[in-house]
Amino acid sequence: MPSAIPSAIQTLLSQAPVSDAAVAAFLEAHTFPIIEGRQATFVFQGAVDAVHLRHWVYGLASSQSFHRIEGTRLWYHTLELPPQSRVEYKFEVVLNGQHQWIQDPLNPNFAHDPFGANSVCAGQGYRRPAWTEPDPEARQGIVKEMLFKETKLGGPRRVSVYLPARFRETRRYPLLIVHDGGDYMRYASLQTVLDNLIHRLEVAPLVVALTHPGDRLSEYPNHPGHAAFIAEQLLPEMNAKFPLYDAPASRCLMGASFGGVAALATAWRYPGTFGRLLLQSGSFAFTDIGENKRGPTFAKVVEFINAFRDQPGKPSEKVYVSCGTYESLIYENRSMVPVLQATGMEVRYEEARDGHNWENWRDRLRSGLSWLFPGPLWMVYE
Repeated sequence: MPSAIPSAIQTLLSQAPVSDAAVAAFLEAHTFPIIEGRQATFVFQGAVDAVHLRHWVYGLASSQSFHRIEGTRLWYHTLELPPQSRVEYKFEVVLNGQHQWIQDPLNPNFAHDPFGANSVCAGQGYRRPAWTEPDPEARQGIVKEMLFKETKLGGPRRVSVYLPARFRETRRYPLLIVHDGGDYMRYASLQTVLDNLIHRLEVAPLVVALTHPGDRLSEYPNHPGHAAFIAEQLLPEMNAKFPLYDAPASRCLMGASFGGVAALATAWRYPGTFGRLLLQSGSFAFTDIGENKRGPTFAKVVEFINAFRDQPGKPSEKVYVSCGTYESLIYENRSMVPVLQATGMEVRYEEARDGHNWENWRDRLRSGLSWLFPGPLWMVYE
């Protein structure tokens, strides 16, 4: 039995033997997971042989066993969770030797990604930012589609373009180019965030090019064709079709994970072209000595980051970097900050108690975008 039993479970155990009516009352009285200070208690009810908590918190055992309350079908596990934490997880249930990963049946909060959905545990003090939710007072921008029939990558490539509310051909706009733009829209509420932050005058009205990759694992790690598509095809086409400022300080490359590598690599290949970078949980794997421990998928990344660390140049002017403290990439992102600063670029770095996921990246968009492209509110008050 766990040594630190949360008070909610202690109250239930005090009724031993625990009846079905007591279990029903317990389930009715709580929301799950149960948050008590730094304790998060996960609960499962079912006739199974075992239950395990599966999570994506680097540094903790990825599988943690539940304890069954004697005489019941109720299982629980308590995890220490610092304030402001946000954790995505699943349950692994075992029955007759069969293992199945499921979402938490008692928790209605889910986060979606390209692989499906995970349950979400919000630690004490974490709240989804209000500016990520639809605001009926915020006018919506529009999204148009562009198609490049031939690209430096070979074959066609689609790009979606966000135009802010009140877009006018008679004024000029900064340009934000977003790697994995479709995923940012689907899983990180990017259009809602842009609509809200522009409406609140926290971010300048932006034109946003949302790219849709082919094989991102091969295109993103310093691929010359990818960088050429962004800098030699997409950028000139955006300048031709939309009223954009013609200055590096008004152009930003953005991406998360491998997309962060692609953004940095493109700016590195085309110095003086993109004056802003927004890099979220970049997969900045490198080696100081010895072999790459992350496998063949990261081989090209390691090759690029090693070269960048050796001769970074000055690919941009301002760089916003964020990473979750629960990610396996936290060491690499922390290590990149002094490398970026040493180039003379202005760097802002932010960590959050979250993992490698789209809602972590969503929650950092306000601080990143408002710093790189401040709207009238920040320009007046900061």
